[in-house]
Amino acid sequence: MHYNLWADGACSNNGKKNAIGGWAYVILQGGRLVSENSGGEKGTTNQRMELTAALNACKEIEKLDAFARVKIYSDSAYLINCYEQEWWVNWKNNGWRNANKKEVANQDLWWELIPYFEKFGYDLRKVKGHSTSVWNNKCDELAQKAAEEAKINWRGKENE
Repeated sequence: MHYNLWADGACSNNGKKNAIGGWAYVILQGGRLVSENSGGEKGTTNQRMELTAALNACKEIEKLDAFARVKIYSDSAYLINCYEQEWWVNWKNNGWRNANKKEVANQDLWWELIPYFEKFGYDLRKVKGHSTSVWNNKCDELAQKAAEEAKINWRGKENE
């Protein structure tokens, strides 16, 4: 089977203590929506939300069809460049240090995501954010909504 998936993340107050983020994905097969999901977190970054969206989508694809051919569409240069330029190969060879000899950020997510890069049948494609991609815009909308819901839930617990 062949699946197309779109993944996106969003974060307000990116990287700050009070940051609230959201992630979302949609999965299509033959032009038909098969699955969508989203979630939110506090104290996160936009990059973490982008990776979380892609990772959760890959996990869902694996449940649907472990041998699927998959095209992942994302507006995240961080995610796409890591895949296309094989940053991850260098990271693994350099003890999880980047080109500046600093520890790679978001390792916990990369460790889970990279096996999907290594799996035959996965292909990542860059799309322009907030543009004409209907499904990328849908993911952005879902991620923003998830972030807003996380913010409301967090504030509600903060006031308890």
